[in-house]
Amino acid sequence: MAQKLYILWTTDNQITAEKMVLMYSQNCMLKHWWDEVTIIIWGASAQLANDNPMIQEKIKMAIHTGVKFIACKGCSDQLNVSDKLSELGVEVVYWGHGLTEIIQNGEKLITI
Repeated sequence: MAQKLYILWTTDNQITAEKMVLMYSQNCMLKHWWDEVTIIIWGASAQLANDNPMIQEKIKMAIHTGVKFIACKGCSDQLNVSDKLSELGVEVVYWGHGLTEIIQNGEKLITI
C-alpha cells in the first residue's frame, strides 16, 4: 500500500510556503520519504500562488518532482485565481468532500 501524505496549505505566508510546504513536499519525493504527496491549496494560499512569481516557480519545481497539487475550486473561483492555478498545473476542483474523506479515514494530513 502506498504511503500517502496530504498537506492542507491555507496560509499566505511566503516564508512558510517556501520553507515548509514546498521544500518539505519536494524533499519527500526526492528522498522517497513518502510514495505520494498531495498539496491542497485552500483559501489564502491560492491568492499567494496566483500573485507571487517565486512561489509559482517553486510549485512548478515541486510538480516536476512528483508532488500533486489540488486547489479548492470554491475558494479559487471566489478569489478569481482558478485559471492561473490551472495554468501552473494545479488541479482545481471542489474539495470539501475530499478533505472530509481524508479526515474521516484517518489519513496522514498536515495542516499549514
